[in-house]
Amino acid sequence: MWASHSWSLIHCLSSKPNLKKQVLPRLRIGSGDEVAIGPGKAELLERVLRSGSISEAARQMNMSYMRAWTLIRTMNRCFRKPVVVTTRGGRMGGGGAELTEIGQKVLTLYVRMNAECLSAIRSDWRQLQRLLRA
Repeated sequence: MWASHSWSLIHCLSSKPNLKKQVLPRLRIGSGDEVAIGPGKAELLERVLRSGSISEAARQMNMSYMRAWTLIRTMNRCFRKPVVVTTRGGRMGGGGAELTEIGQKVLTLYVRMNAECLSAIRSDWRQLQRLLRA
């Protein structure tokens, strides 16, 4: 499901933004008092999907393993079914992590919604840019 998308959230979030004149909306989806998914959690999901590892995804984001686990537990709690499942590792064989079917759907929908938000504000953003100092 995910591989069919050419747009990558990692590409958009991992490079340092040029803040001279740039719009940076941050779509967040709430569930109760928690943020079920936002830009950071979506990036974490994409990195887990690509690496098959929570620790590797955390390392790539310069985040502690514990922080990554906390974010994943929050997402798993917010959605009706887990978005990430893990297998336990050990000395001989490493564990792993993967997005569930629901997790892939959540990531796909979030990325699509984020792209649609950017598209929806494009015209207003052009007008606002003309009002900013160079």
